[in-house]
Amino acid sequence: MQIQRIAAFTRDGRGGNPAGVVLLDTMPPREVMQRVAAEVGYSETVFAAPKGESWDVRYFSPETEVPFCGHATIALGAALARARGAGRFQLTLVAGPIALEAEMRDGVAHARLWSPPTRNRPVPRPLLTEALALFGYAEADLDPALAPKLAHAGADHLIMPLRSRELLAAMTYDLEAGRRLLQRHGLVTVALVWRAEERVFHARNAFASGGVIEDPATGAAAAALAGLLRDTGALGAGTMTVLQGDDMGVPSTIETSFTAVAGSPVEVAGATAIIAPGLDAAPRALADARPLAKEQR
Repeated sequence: MQIQRIAAFTRDGRGGNPAGVVLLDTMPPREVMQRVAAEVGYSETVFAAPKGESWDVRYFSPETEVPFCGHATIALGAALARARGAGRFQLTLVAGPIALEAEMRDGVAHARLWSPPTRNRPVPRPLLTEALALFGYAEADLDPALAPKLAHAGADHLIMPLRSRELLAAMTYDLEAGRRLLQRHGLVTVALVWRAEERVFHARNAFASGGVIEDPATGAAAAALAGLLRDTGALGAGTMTVLQGDDMGVPSTIETSFTAVAGSPVEVAGATAIIAPGLDAAPRALADARPLAKEQR
């Protein structure tokens, strides 16, 4: 089984979120994919096998299966572009069918995906109280112009807008407590965001449900955020940029675009980079960042 290691949502050739990518003739048993993902050790490893005119796709974190992962899908696009040539690929996920396009530009693979449909709902008061306590925030630390929401674009996320960049930079929490909270409420991640400009957000993403303190680029959460802003009228049709990973020293850029149709898929795009064997710098940077985040408590 050949495992490619590809960083997605890189910024100027740097940073990005590393994913394992495995292209197969047929999909292996679930336990095999889970074991491989644990051995790879990235926040997600994606497995893909052709099935008729589509590709059967599944995502695994080191500890559990994930219904949809944006950065691993972008990494998959890079692998398909190199193996099959530039083009459009239909994917069949646990979360439903989506489309993926990939192309090469000056030797760099770029990919864009269209998320599953979006939806959102209010955050129950007990969950909001728990989440604020987990991260050590007060209710006054939330952005008064953007209410916290539960948002979905293939996976469920708690979106918590903060009122300052300093509060975002101070994010810290206990991994085991975060894992229990997310599993109890059926969430994949908590996305803490700060609105720098009308269409530019800085984000930090807690992925405790997958055993990861923080992800440097989270395409699924970016799609959920964009869909939430569009569906609630906070943004009109157009584009939105999410800057993530800066506080980890792993700069990442996620570009989104969307129509005005409520609930419609969000386009998520980014650049990629191959992680050369023996030069696995991105995962080492993540490993260095995770204990630091815990020690800041």
